[in-house]
Amino acid sequence: MDAHVGSQQAENSFPAETTEQPTRMTRIQILTLISLASVNFSSMICYSILGPFFPNEAVKKGASQTVIGLIFGCYAVCNLIGSMVMGRYIVQIGAKFMLIAGLFVSSVCTIMFGLLDRAPAGAPFISLCFIVRSVDAVGFAAAMTSTFAMTAKIFPNNVATVLGSLEIFTGLGLILGPPVGGWFYHSFGYEVPFLLLGCLLLIMVPFNIYVLPSIEAEPSKDSFFKLLFHGEVLLICFVIGTLSAGLGFIDATLSLFAMKTFNLSSGYVGLIMIGLSLPYCLASPVIGYFTDKYPGTRIGFTVTGGVITAACFFLLGPAPFFHIKSQLWLLVLMLGLIGFSLSMTAIPTFPEIITCAHEQGFEEGLSTLGMVSGLFGAFWSTGMFYGPIVGGLITQRLNFEWAATVQGAIGLLAALLLLAYSLCKRSPQRLREDHQQSDENTPLLNG
Repeated sequence: MDAHVGSQQAENSFPAETTEQPTRMTRIQILTLISLASVNFSSMICYSILGPFFPNEAVKKGASQTVIGLIFGCYAVCNLIGSMVMGRYIVQIGAKFMLIAGLFVSSVCTIMFGLLDRAPAGAPFISLCFIVRSVDAVGFAAAMTSTFAMTAKIFPNNVATVLGSLEIFTGLGLILGPPVGGWFYHSFGYEVPFLLLGCLLLIMVPFNIYVLPSIEAEPSKDSFFKLLFHGEVLLICFVIGTLSAGLGFIDATLSLFAMKTFNLSSGYVGLIMIGLSLPYCLASPVIGYFTDKYPGTRIGFTVTGGVITAACFFLLGPAPFFHIKSQLWLLVLMLGLIGFSLSMTAIPTFPEIITCAHEQGFEEGLSTLGMVSGLFGAFWSTGMFYGPIVGGLITQRLNFEWAATVQGAIGLLAALLLLAYSLCKRSPQRLREDHQQSDENTPLLNG
């Protein structure tokens, strides 16, 4: 009984979801924002350093383009499984412990990945890549699942705004990771980027132990499958999967394409990656604020962003049927537009899934938020799995241009399906509203 009362008091210590917008943040909210921002930045800078130089290093160690795609893809599979498990049992494990443990595991794996160049070429190197990346993915899943859930719990009225603000630090990590990793690799070799950034991530562990608040809650009996029965949730998850698939495809294939086509070094490839991250970093807070203030625009932003992203993938190569020669300025421009449209599509999806969950009768608490976070992470990871693998296969069998075109076509399909569902959902609502208005006017007309 006392434990139940204590958990209820812990739940009630955070702002309740009301229509009033607080003018100032509480101390808990400020500390949480600092903590989660540090997690996003340090995690993403470690994640993004592989893009500019690892594919080229793996080729030297005897890995094919398909195997490189599988190495990137195995991270996503383990992230998928980890997200589902962590999201379901976040209350039992504890949100703070889950985040800190995930950071520690990711930091150790990042350091270990930097030592893999000492492994013999061929099967030993490839096997160790799979093992270390898989364990790293579980740690990353724990940290990100708890981050999303704690954000929604502590900032219930401004979920998209806070997530958009945190994406500034995500974007900074993605921006700094490729050029910093590429520069350190070019200057000091393979080991230094991983050792340096792994230690940075390790420093975040004691910092977050001190700063991050504890959250306790009661576990829920609801399940992921009940949430997926909602048609809009399923289609939003499909859109999320296509977005991450596109990013995974870019991570696994763009560096080799840019090096071969434009004769660029790994350092310059890292700079090109900034063209994707910077617009996303700048646009996310604005999109988050707007969709929090006008929740009815979330689906519109998601669909519009999905269509723009698809068009940009068609021109990234560009698509062979356009008969346009690959040019560096066009590649950079399309990456910039993908970054901007990605913020339009991704930021509104998380609060929209939370709204759908509450419409289905899910309890308003950490357990539900954990499941929504896990579901988001699972579908994101699904895309990160099939994006590099399918993209790598198509690139190896055909070329980069056709692979980018396929990614764009899948994204366009997802956006159009969500648009069609949204229009079909609104039509019966409008008919009911018109019918009610007609019934209200009938007595006046007859009188």
